[in-house]
Amino acid sequence: MSVNIAAAPARINPTLTLLTASMGCAMTVLDTNVVAVVLPTIARDFGATFADVEWVISAYVLCFASLLLSAGAIADRFGRRRVFLIGILAFAISSWLCGAAPSARTLSLARALQGASAAFLLAPALAIIGHTFHGNEERNRAWSIWGGIMGLTMVLSPIIGGVIGHEWGWRWAFHVNVPICSGLAFAVLRFVEESKDEKARRLDPIGIVSFASFMFGTTWGLINGQAHGWMSLAAWVGFAGGAVGLVIFIVAENTQQRPMLDLGLFRSPRFVGGIWAMFSYAACAQVMASMLPLFLQNGFGKTALEAGFAMLPFALAMLAFPVVGRLLGKRLSSREILSIGLLVVGLGSLVTAWGANTANGLVVMIGMLILGSGGGLLNGETQKAIMSIVPRERAGMASGISTTARFSGILFGFAVLSGVMASTVRSILMRPDCAEAICTPSFVEAVVAGDMPGAVAGIAASAREAAIAAALAGYAHGFAAALLTSGCVAICSAILVHRLMRRAA
Repeated sequence: MSVNIAAAPARINPTLTLLTASMGCAMTVLDTNVVAVVLPTIARDFGATFADVEWVISAYVLCFASLLLSAGAIADRFGRRRVFLIGILAFAISSWLCGAAPSARTLSLARALQGASAAFLLAPALAIIGHTFHGNEERNRAWSIWGGIMGLTMVLSPIIGGVIGHEWGWRWAFHVNVPICSGLAFAVLRFVEESKDEKARRLDPIGIVSFASFMFGTTWGLINGQAHGWMSLAAWVGFAGGAVGLVIFIVAENTQQRPMLDLGLFRSPRFVGGIWAMFSYAACAQVMASMLPLFLQNGFGKTALEAGFAMLPFALAMLAFPVVGRLLGKRLSSREILSIGLLVVGLGSLVTAWGANTANGLVVMIGMLILGSGGGLLNGETQKAIMSIVPRERAGMASGISTTARFSGILFGFAVLSGVMASTVRSILMRPDCAEAICTPSFVEAVVAGDMPGAVAGIAASAREAAIAAALAGYAHGFAAALLTSGCVAICSAILVHRLMRRAA
């Protein structure tokens, strides 16, 4: 018997609609953070290179960020409920393919499909919430509940990832999505009504392809640059392709009457400041939900389960501090809160870097708490600040831009900071004072990839303890360099945002 996905649901309850759409959004965050915890296990099982490990994260975020704007346009045009259901089905299938992947390369390809599916989960889910709740009071309440669910997901996902990795293995980090998606699809059919924008703009295939080319080319250049050298052909081909894609995208959007992205919004310095605050928040703070579990396992020698629980200071601060931001909003402007939040993120990164360099676990936990506090302030304020700047009739497009900026920040932040970490680890472990019998090229590359058992597998038993100590210290120093870079970017961004968002501008 066939199911008509366009049919009206059996019952319409705004609260259940909100919870269903919020669960769809939470799936995208849950998957990203759970996979980050089990990534070292994936590297060990596949004997993956560092570039392979990067692509497992980057392929997902790349396709996610590249397709968010077009996914929103498609949902508005063809029906948000219909596209949401298609996204759920695709996410379930791609999750199963990820869990069944026989190699790191096939896993990355499946992750790309999963990231594309995630865009068709998040964009229609956000549009469904916006369509369901209209009045200011009920809309504020709805977004508050949505934010609480997303924050709770961020708190629980590292622990869930640790438990899955410890009890069932990394493949179940993906397989678990299949039954969840089945339940979510049932809830959509039952509790979400169809809606569409009868005046939706035409699809923009040139804009979709050129923007995706810009994102892919730049990411390809960043990942291959650190793997093969910044002057290598692979890196330059990626950067050149990204530049060509960006030029085509700008020309295409400027020559259309109803473009996918109205570049005129960027003529406002305050809007640019808000978008940069979102991008730098994601690149310096939110990206740490993916990077800190790697450091805790590869720099401190924790298990996946221990790393999941060790993420609690960061995650709880990210959950609690949006509330602090709302209280500060009664006394301070968005410009001031965003600047303070970025400064706190910078401070937290520097303190965590100090703890990583000195192998001081307490300092690392304090730094993670500070970093998460700044991230929480920004998470609660960035979207609000952007939406308060743009005219109401452009709110949908501005929301799409800000969400794309968020996930582009995660993508580029992960690629750049991982590259800094990898380069530093290589330079430390290949110094003349590192024992030649230990610091072989294969040892160094295994450490960079996070495959500690593989790194010491070929080393004599008498030297294995020294090799493990060198590997942990090298990775910790490399991660400290990445945190130092992140901290400096966050502090500079705080100054830039403070200047751009001046009301006189």
